[in-house]
Amino acid sequence: MKIFFATDIHGSEICWRKFLNAAAFYKADMVVLGGDVTGKVMVPIVSYPGYWHVTLRGEQLRLETRQELEEVERRIRDRGSYPAVVTPDELDALNEADGSVDRRFTVEMVRSLDRWLDMADGKLRGGDIPCILNGGNDDIWEIDQIIESSPCVSFAEGKVLNLGGFYMASMGWTNPTPWNTFREAPEDVLAGKINAVAGQIPDMGRAIFNFHAPPYGTGLDEAPALDENLRPTHGGAVMKPVGSTAVRDAILRYEPALSVHGHIHESRGVAKMGRTLAMNPGSSYGDGVLQGAVIDLNEKKGKVAKYILVNG
Repeated sequence: MKIFFATDIHGSEICWRKFLNAAAFYKADMVVLGGDVTGKVMVPIVSYPGYWHVTLRGEQLRLETRQELEEVERRIRDRGSYPAVVTPDELDALNEADGSVDRRFTVEMVRSLDRWLDMADGKLRGGDIPCILNGGNDDIWEIDQIIESSPCVSFAEGKVLNLGGFYMASMGWTNPTPWNTFREAPEDVLAGKINAVAGQIPDMGRAIFNFHAPPYGTGLDEAPALDENLRPTHGGAVMKPVGSTAVRDAILRYEPALSVHGHIHESRGVAKMGRTLAMNPGSSYGDGVLQGAVIDLNEKKGKVAKYILVNG
């Protein structure tokens, strides 16, 4: 059985399209997206009579035609942001204090996710090729029910899925971050969540952990050290481990055959932890590059036969 695993595309539509195409390109039996599916930024495009105005990467653009508008919207989506066409009055009414910015962001995110799930239905032959999605710490709660209701995509959070000889346990929560994101918790709480899902696995020798947070101190969790203003120290040259001790301890305790992670974009790599092969394929979503792992599983022996980290 061959799995294509990727993670942390953060709303990049070009990376989502590449993820869906990976099933055919790598001849994978299933595709798995490990978390942080959605984006974090909304870009307003102001509609005036006869034209639109947008500021994109510091450049002010005046769009005269519908074709120009659609091209800019595509560029915004490919970089992981959500275009929002608004009137000047609508833009003036948006503010943080009354929650209107968050509400509009949720509308645009849901609209985008619905479109993505429609793409998946077409690309993956209506569910013939299994597609598994999980939340991540940056994903808002509204995505859960949307993905759950999809006819061709499985939402994995807190579940153990039978992959046909292997059992995938998934959890999108992480240890605390400086940004106070949605799905994060102290290490002791995280350990309880891990044990709750791991307890559902009928055969730990054939287990796959799909945990968004990487294990602490394994080289899969190295991120730039930050100062008190959350800025990288020494230009980002100083790195430190920021992964989860609860995830590390669970891997060493349960020894699944495979453990796949994300969350820390810079720490692309593979680590051997006892009998467990752990990996983080990394993320370059901002460049429109999909990083991933192609993993061949031997169903008879219950182990990873071979793997390769890929870019595309």
